[in-house]
Amino acid sequence: MRMIEKREAQRYRVFKGGTITFESSGIPCTVRNMSAGGAAIDLDTPVTLPQSFTLSIARDDFVRNCRTVWRSDKRVGLAFVQ
Repeated sequence: MRMIEKREAQRYRVFKGGTITFESSGIPCTVRNMSAGGAAIDLDTPVTLPQSFTLSIARDDFVRNCRTVWRSDKRVGLAFVQ
């Protein structure tokens, strides 16, 4: 059975270190893929994330406000919030 593709933009595989930031705490993550509208990240340990937070990729000077769209164990799907 094929999954229905819901993404509006092409998603590209990446492997970059990032940081999730909220309430003055930073949690390291690995960005696994990205599109113009969102990303999928892996966390080292399952963490409860707030409604909204910031994803940063220091080496790319990339910072976006995000919200969680889906979650599977340590992988989290994010949507970028305008």
